[in-house]
Amino acid sequence: MILNKILIGDKINLPKLTFEEWWKLYSHHNERSIFFAKFEDKLEVHIGEERIEPGLVFIFEGAIKDHVSPTNLHLKESETNIHIEARVNWDNKNIPAGTPAGGFIPYLHLTAKITNENAGMSTYIDLLPHINLIDNFHYARNISLPGKSYDSYTVKFNIMPPTNVELAMHKDWNDKFGDILFQSQSFIYNNVNFEEIAKASR
Repeated sequence: MILNKILIGDKINLPKLTFEEWWKLYSHHNERSIFFAKFEDKLEVHIGEERIEPGLVFIFEGAIKDHVSPTNLHLKESETNIHIEARVNWDNKNIPAGTPAGGFIPYLHLTAKITNENAGMSTYIDLLPHINLIDNFHYARNISLPGKSYDSYTVKFNIMPPTNVELAMHKDWNDKFGDILFQSQSFIYNNVNFEEIAKASR
């Protein structure tokens, strides 16, 4: 993916480069979550990125709060600090035969626990499938932060595969990859700051 017209903190205009080229400049940092990026009119905080076999890519982000329907399942925009999301897609290489490169992966179960590193308070949510005109299909939820927007947070994402009721496996897949899409995993990111995202509006 080419990152064009990226602004870090809305101040520094960077040249065209791939994400990995960009990240090499900052690889001495332990946490990618310290970076805010603005893609044209899309402001987000990059919390983390993971790849698990057999080729699933998870991109975790904090986005600007939004109106999401049905409203009985989602916090009102006025009651929300941020929109936390996970974009889950097949990688573009080293993926199973017949797999659409970059395609959305459905039926997963994702939860997130956001803990205030100062006060110790936590918010626990499940991420539901969403669709919009920016990321298309993704998993997300509007949330109210357990503390001030300028506090530092630890974010833990739990990733669980579909059950055998939700996803059936054909013999060819079962023979090569087994009867489960992937093993459940958790990813933890520390010192995440949502202040710029929480202050922004769409």
